Amino acid sequence: MNPETDDTPELVHSDFRVLVVDNEAAHARAMTESLEKVGYRCEVAISGPQAADLIQRETFDIVITDMVMNDIDGMKVLNLARQRLPDSEVVMVTGHATVPIAVEAMQKGAFSFLEKPITPSGLRAIAEKAAEKVALRRQNTELMQRLDERFGFEGIVYTSKKMQTVIDRLRRIAATDATVLITGESGTGKEMVAQAIHQNSPRRNKRIVALNTRAVSENLVESELFGHVKGSFTDAVSDREGAFEYANGGSLFLDEVGDMPMSTQIKLLRVLEENQITRVGGNKSIKVNVRLISATNRPLEEMIENGTFRNDLYFRLKVVTIELPPLRERRDDVIALMDHFRKMFLRRHGKPTAHFAPTVTKKFYAYDWPGNIRQLRNFVETMVVLDTDGTLGEDDLPPELIDENETNEAETEMPAGLIEGPSNLIGKPLATIEKWAIEETLKLTGNNREQAAEMLGIGARTLYRRLDAYKKEEDEAK
Repeated sequence: MNPETDDTPELVHSDFRVLVVDNEAAHARAMTESLEKVGYRCEVAISGPQAADLIQRETFDIVITDMVMNDIDGMKVLNLARQRLPDSEVVMVTGHATVPIAVEAMQKGAFSFLEKPITPSGLRAIAEKAAEKVALRRQNTELMQRLDERFGFEGIVYTSKKMQTVIDRLRRIAATDATVLITGESGTGKEMVAQAIHQNSPRRNKRIVALNTRAVSENLVESELFGHVKGSFTDAVSDREGAFEYANGGSLFLDEVGDMPMSTQIKLLRVLEENQITRVGGNKSIKVNVRLISATNRPLEEMIENGTFRNDLYFRLKVVTIELPPLRERRDDVIALMDHFRKMFLRRHGKPTAHFAPTVTKKFYAYDWPGNIRQLRNFVETMVVLDTDGTLGEDDLPPELIDENETNEAETEMPAGLIEGPSNLIGKPLATIEKWAIEETLKLTGNNREQAAEMLGIGARTLYRRLDAYKKEEDEAK
């Protein structure tokens, strides 16, 4: 690999499909054989129209095309590849007389050009560079997809109407640059929501920096936010940029903003009004462009009345407010979250498949979750770690649920038919019972068919066939 491209993933030539286009069949075969010897998967087109047809129908990572051809020349192949294969790289093959045209092609999006006569080493070298660029683009795309999966709205697990309302609100505000205040009890997922806002905003390609003001000693909060200059206090042995500078161009998430010292609140307000910071001990103003997302589990309005939080800062922070409901108020999400964390921790701890016993699901549903999602996550991890028989049962429960007063479960009713089937199914045909089980499992998973199939122990295709049959029966009955 080229030492100047250290960040490029290690190349495996067989991962790349190459289209070689040349109306001289012998020349096309020679280039193809040279590339196939080092592992590239090649397709040959011996005319412009044949190349156009392949580009329309198939996918290629690299297109190597002659400039001068009848009917459809290299420039037309380039234009078509840019339209149909935007993630590919195009290399132009040219004779000495057409080098200026090849340079023009590069200005229109070609990766590079090869001048005839072509040597195997020259061909492979240019293919290698093109493959490196394709691989790097793939890597960036995969990274963004992973970020979307983890921090995008699709990464927030929910089935309840309350959370659907929250997600709808988040979608509306994410694309703006508005300052956001997230409120809710500890453990409700405020940082994940902040990450989702950033990941779905125009600033997504810049960093998001998180700072928990409660976790920083009071005398260091300003240094963490605004940075400091050398000698400004005892431990300031060098200049240091703070969170605002580090997040410049992106987003800054201030967690537990209600714990911020009053003196720092004044300086934060000034930063929000002037979009510039001054490092501790410094005199120079530094311009910053940061979207601020803050969160708190404290009643800021009461703190304003008590004189411990500034009224003007409060209104600067809450241009838009997102209130996250506690888990006890969104019980419909409990089972979906259980299954999400079950899968996650089975993978993390290298455990085989395991499922929750119905009695455990009932206990989880009935529990009040004072620690919210964070507590549920910890409980599920505990059970996965302790499990030895493939059933996450009562023997794996954490003490808080083992000792839970059974009357709580009686007071909190499960959705009808969620765990135990209705008694009127007794004596019914198995097909009727099967239909009921599929429908209730789909309700339980928020209509996630793949997840429902896994829980039912059947293949996804089998589930789809059953659902199609049920729909056909309903249509015929109308």
